[in-house]
Amino acid sequence: MSELLVSKWLNTKGEISLDNLRGNVVLVYVFQMLCPACILHSIPQAKKVHQMFALENLQVLGLHSVFEHHDAMEEKSLRAFMHEFRVKFPVGIDKASIRTKGIIPQTMEKYSMQGTPSLLIYDKNGELKLQHFGHMDDMELGVIVGTLISGDIS
Repeated sequence: MSELLVSKWLNTKGEISLDNLRGNVVLVYVFQMLCPACILHSIPQAKKVHQMFALENLQVLGLHSVFEHHDAMEEKSLRAFMHEFRVKFPVGIDKASIRTKGIIPQTMEKYSMQGTPSLLIYDKNGELKLQHFGHMDDMELGVIVGTLISGDIS
């Protein structure tokens, strides 16, 4: 399992490791707080999935991955965003690029993501089953999540 490269976790008491979440289906919503598609579609979907599957073996995580407007996207602003949008699930802050001139955060680069919103879905064994760029239809996501939770596919 390829861990997320996170500098800090919000909305949780400790560090989160994908390896420690084995046994659960894990959805990672990768977003930027100034991304219109993230605000209009992905964050509301993530909140809905988090609420609907609260009693299932499913963990929703957010990953704030900043590749533009760096000055406006500090932790203080992210905390205010999460409060205003009532984001209750854990959100990690993607580690900044280690390259001097690099702007792509480390997890985004590691997974070769095209941008935000992006969605990573891991099965109960910790295997990445889907990496999707853009908003995913609610019905399509529901089928995938339901199938992975029931264990009908590997």
